[in-house]
Amino acid sequence: MTSFGSAASAGMVDWNLAVATATRLVRPGPEVSRDEARAVVSELRRHAKASEEHVRAYTRMASDDMHDTPVLVVDRPGWVKANVAGFRELLKPLLDKMQERRGPGPGGAVLGAVGGKVTGVELGMLLSFLSSRVLGQYETFAPATSDLPAAPNGGGRLLLVAPNIVHVERELDVDPHDFRLWVCLHEETHRTQFTAVPWLRDHLEGEIQSFLDETEVDPSTFLERIREAAQSLAGGRTDGDDEERDDGGRSLVELVQSPAQREVLARLTAVMSLLEGHADYVMDGVGPDVVPTVAEIREKFQQRRQKGASRLDMALRRLLGLDAKLRQYRDGERFVRAVVDQVGMDGFNRVWTSPNTLPTKAEIAKPADWVARVHNKTDGAHDAT
Repeated sequence: MTSFGSAASAGMVDWNLAVATATRLVRPGPEVSRDEARAVVSELRRHAKASEEHVRAYTRMASDDMHDTPVLVVDRPGWVKANVAGFRELLKPLLDKMQERRGPGPGGAVLGAVGGKVTGVELGMLLSFLSSRVLGQYETFAPATSDLPAAPNGGGRLLLVAPNIVHVERELDVDPHDFRLWVCLHEETHRTQFTAVPWLRDHLEGEIQSFLDETEVDPSTFLERIREAAQSLAGGRTDGDDEERDDGGRSLVELVQSPAQREVLARLTAVMSLLEGHADYVMDGVGPDVVPTVAEIREKFQQRRQKGASRLDMALRRLLGLDAKLRQYRDGERFVRAVVDQVGMDGFNRVWTSPNTLPTKAEIAKPADWVARVHNKTDGAHDAT
């Protein structure tokens, strides 16, 4: 097993134990024969390759670096291992800061009692929950490991979680070949975004690090929030507990919001809404030409997103900020669609010019304001497509 520890942050989280715990607790995937599993993996790889040209043609975005970005078809434990490596890399500055704050005070006492191993177990429980829900992911900040390659230039990698894709296509009762290509189109759009826009990865990493640099979290509070999530998974919180809360649930992000952080978070929310909405827009835009049943897939998938989840799922979504991610898909797609309708695809692509042309959180809600700012146009003006 790859070692994910680091000098200071290893004391805060036992990353190896997080992987081991998640791997032990992860739900089994759908039943498939060995031959069927091989066929699914092979088809996903073919679809990922085919999606490159579909997405490039539709978005009018291209990059030679795309071919250096690995496409990995993984199972649920593979997704866990990849994300632990990414979390460890991204959160190291925050965990190092929290490690330095350990001392004789209440936070240090709690950390001394809980320790990195307990935190690793609790993080592993959360990852096991998430590992059965992700269909695909472009890992922007993926470090290479012995069994999980990343782009040689320090870029990311594209993950497709085969058992989850098979599970959802069966649950929705849709054409499996069309569904697999549809998912690949979404994830390929993310790969295109980061390979065709050279400054985007560094900009996003800079914003995240600015957010973490401003963090002044009491370690005991941070661990308490992780334990809340883990106890929910273990059944430690009842429906009644949930009903008595009127704050709409607390997320891990809400722990670390100073005024400066709220500004960074607003910018991050806008960027993530843009990226997710653009991917949804592209997957549906390309769909009619290459995915014959795209309308049926979209309708059933939307119903699945919107239908009532269990109270446990709802609590965990709030805690982990997943409810916000669902809003990002919806709001971002509306922004992209409105802008393309007004100024065409080339006009929309001016969003990728520089960080200054990214939409603000307010502009995501009011696309005409972005058009007016970037294109100096009013609602009634149009560019030729």
